[in-house]
Amino acid sequence: MIEREITDILKRDAALYPVITLLGPRQAGKTTLARQCFAEYGYVNLEDPPTRELATNDVRKFFALHPPPVIIDEIQRVPSLASSVQVLVDSRRDDMGAFILTGSQQPRLAETVSQSLAGRTSVLSLMPLSINELLANGIRLSTDELLFRGFMPDVHVRGIPPSSYYRNYFQTYVERDLRQMVNIKNLSLFERFVTLLAGRIGQVVNCASLAGETGVSATTIGEWLSILEAAFLVFRLPPYFSNISKRVVKSPKVYFTDVGLAAWLLGLESPQQISRDPLRGQLFENMVIADVRKQMLNLGRDARLSFLRTDKGFEVDLIISRGGKIQPVEIKSAMTYHRSLAKNLRTLAKSDGNVTDPVLIYDGDEDMPPVDVDDVGVYNFRRFRDADN
Repeated sequence: MIEREITDILKRDAALYPVITLLGPRQAGKTTLARQCFAEYGYVNLEDPPTRELATNDVRKFFALHPPPVIIDEIQRVPSLASSVQVLVDSRRDDMGAFILTGSQQPRLAETVSQSLAGRTSVLSLMPLSINELLANGIRLSTDELLFRGFMPDVHVRGIPPSSYYRNYFQTYVERDLRQMVNIKNLSLFERFVTLLAGRIGQVVNCASLAGETGVSATTIGEWLSILEAAFLVFRLPPYFSNISKRVVKSPKVYFTDVGLAAWLLGLESPQQISRDPLRGQLFENMVIADVRKQMLNLGRDARLSFLRTDKGFEVDLIISRGGKIQPVEIKSAMTYHRSLAKNLRTLAKSDGNVTDPVLIYDGDEDMPPVDVDDVGVYNFRRFRDADN
C-alpha cells in the first residue's frame, strides 16, 4: 500500500464535516484510501446491482442495513441517495465524518452535492499517484519509464504491464462509464477522437480541426471533451489573461490525468520508444502539469492553474495563481540548462508586476537557486514543489 499525501487532509476534514465526498478517476485508489483511513466504518458499493436497486427503491431498508458511519462507493450511481444522507446528517448534527462518499463522474456528483449536501460536505479529489508519492515509497524510475508506466496505483503496486493495464482501463471506461453518461452511436469514432487528442497534448484545443479529422461536428467534439473531463480522463488548462497583450488565445489546452494512458493511446510500447518519440516533450509537459495539479489537490486546495499564449506566439507553459500574484512556470524536457530556456519567463516578469518566483522545470539533475539564474529558479521535475506546499 502506497501512502497517499491527501491522507492528513482527509482525516482532518472528517473531524470537521459530517460528510466527505472523495472524487477522482476510477482505480486511482479512492476506495483503498477510504477503507484504510476509516477501517472501522461499514462499506457498501453501489456498482453492485442488488445494492443499487435497494438504495433506489427502499432507502429506509438500505440505511437500516448500512447505518453510519459508512463508506458509500460510487454514489453517483444513485444520485437520489444524497437527499437521504442530508436528512440523516441533519438529524445527528454532531456526528462528524458519518458518511464517506466516493464517485468517479464529476457532473452527477457535483449536481448532487450542490443540491443536497451544500455546507455539509468537504469535497476532495484523489488523482493517480504523484511523483513525490512514488519517491516517498522507494519507487524511483527514469523519466521515460515514468512516462510509459504512468501513475495509476495498480501499475506500480501490482506490477501490471502498462500496455495491458491501459488497454483494459480504456476499454472498461468505454464499455461501462461511457455508456452510463451518454449514448454514443459510433464508438470507433469516439476512440479515434481520444487518440487524436493524445497527439495534441500541449496544443490549444481546436474543435473544428478535431471534427474534420474525426468525421463528426465541432459541437460533438465539444460534448466528447466534456465527457472525458467528467470521467476524469482529461482536464482542461484554461488560458490566463495578462497585461502582456490583450490579444491572447482564448481556448483551453487539454491534458491527460494520467500520462501513461496518453502514451498507450499513442501506441508507445516501451520506455525506449518514448525516448525517441517526437511527442516526448509534450508527454513530459503533461506529466509535470498533472503533478503540480496533484500537489494542490492533495492539500485540499483549488488548482488555480492556467497557461499564457498570445496571437504573436509568446507562450508560458503554466501559470500558478495565488493571492493576487502569479508564478510562471516553463517546462522543458531538456537535460541541460541554458539561459534561452527561460527567456519567456524573464520577458513576462518584466511586463507583469504580479509575477513572483518564476521557475523552469526540466529533466536535468542540477537545481539552481533564482539568484544565480536571473531570478529564475531551475529545478529537476522530481524536486519541484509548489511554493505553498
